[in-house]
Amino acid sequence: MSFSLCYGKADCVSGCFCRGVAACILLAVALFAGPAQAAGWRDDLPQAHLQGSAGLRWFGLKIYDASLWSAATPFDPEQPFALELTYQRSISRARIVQTSMDEIRRLFGDRYSNEQLQRWEADMTRAFTDVNEGDQLTGVYLPGIGCRFYSRTRLLAEVRDAEFARAFFAIWLDPRTRDTQLRNRLLGAEK
Repeated sequence: MSFSLCYGKADCVSGCFCRGVAACILLAVALFAGPAQAAGWRDDLPQAHLQGSAGLRWFGLKIYDASLWSAATPFDPEQPFALELTYQRSISRARIVQTSMDEIRRLFGDRYSNEQLQRWEADMTRAFTDVNEGDQLTGVYLPGIGCRFYSRTRLLAEVRDAEFARAFFAIWLDPRTRDTQLRNRLLGAEK
């Protein structure tokens, strides 16, 4: 059964009008529904504001721009926050995962078992994607729960492991990070 306000071929103007009204209604629904669906990680941190930002370079090549978002002022690593990376070049998922695992091992040594590290590697492989220039990945830290990973506004994965979340974000925020200047800029301590 179809519903129509039009009354056959003789009513061409009404038919065109009906299709136009239907198109307008669909457009209005899409416009009003769009922003709610497009919020992504900001749904997790609706009060977040920019703490700081910086770019990462490796041998002079710009790798990504990083931004740290949090509702806590001053920044409190025990409160929810988001770390947003906007990539300036293409990097494979495998490279992102391997580099992240290398940094977790460097920072924490033998603190975590091989089984735990293998689980985390599998979680990251599931959570991350290959990235190209302009792509954005955002990790949201949820204390006591774990973290969520987004590609722009699309949820990629949720990892319900609070210890993994602490270890992962330590790559950027731990005082022993490889790039202390990037850390300081993210925390707003340096301009």
